[in-house]
Amino acid sequence: MAGRRRSFDRAALWAFVPVAAAVPVWLAAMAVLWLPTVAWLGFGSAFAVFVVSYLALGVTLFVPVVQRWVLTLMVGARRPHREEAARIRPAFDAVMQAMHLERHRFVVGVIDSEQVNAFAVGGHLVVVTSFAAHELDHDRLCGVLAHELCHHLGSHTVALTMHQWLLLPVSLLARLGAFLDNVARAATDAFARDSRILRGVGTAVSLLFTLLAKVFGAGVTASNHIGNVVGRSAEFAADRRVVAAGFGRQLADALRVAHASSPTRPRGRLSRLVETHPPALTRITRIEAALRAMHRRHPSTGLG
Repeated sequence: MAGRRRSFDRAALWAFVPVAAAVPVWLAAMAVLWLPTVAWLGFGSAFAVFVVSYLALGVTLFVPVVQRWVLTLMVGARRPHREEAARIRPAFDAVMQAMHLERHRFVVGVIDSEQVNAFAVGGHLVVVTSFAAHELDHDRLCGVLAHELCHHLGSHTVALTMHQWLLLPVSLLARLGAFLDNVARAATDAFARDSRILRGVGTAVSLLFTLLAKVFGAGVTASNHIGNVVGRSAEFAADRRVVAAGFGRQLADALRVAHASSPTRPRGRLSRLVETHPPALTRITRIEAALRAMHRRHPSTGLG
């Protein structure tokens, strides 16, 4: 039935836009990392080999065993505690059974947060917040888990995982640049206070590391913003699959809880740009419209 088979929908294709946008800054970061391996470590392979090797290593992220360990660590997730598992497992099993999916294909992790949220990573990992695991009732938790599984069924997480892997060295250099900038400033203040020449050298080194942090930090920010804009289409696509799978009402109720528990802030163009999800009320409206349309087509189902 619709929404229960893995496919590659339009939203999954759009998700490759931020991947393409990340490639230039990723190549720049790889060049910065490659030069020390040649100059200091004597690793004299061509840059192309260095780049292809990194991409090949990223392919392993789609192996289920690797996802359960590496991706879980990357996103800061953990195994559910006993109380959380007692709430998550029945909901997860209910969704898997209703969608005719094999339970061993997916694994659920928990991330500590005081917000109602969840996300899908790789091809097999679903992560929910500790707040959602504790506060949502069974039906609403089913709706949330169904939504994340539908991201997997739509292959939305393929490009997302690639995007995160490409940005890993970029983020590393941004953080390293900021750290070395602080070290250079501290060293200049401590040892070059009385020497104009040393102070000038320290300032130049600090500026170099500042530039490193700013350039790669801006690359990460810009690429993530593009991903946020494009990713909203994936949210709507997953919501449509959830409705088709029979969990639309549960998801809408969970979104109402998320909307009620989130702080109200003024929303301008900039705030909409940095948000990773469409507004909860917009999603609720679309889900309810889809439920009404389904009820008109199949009145005997009793949907709504």
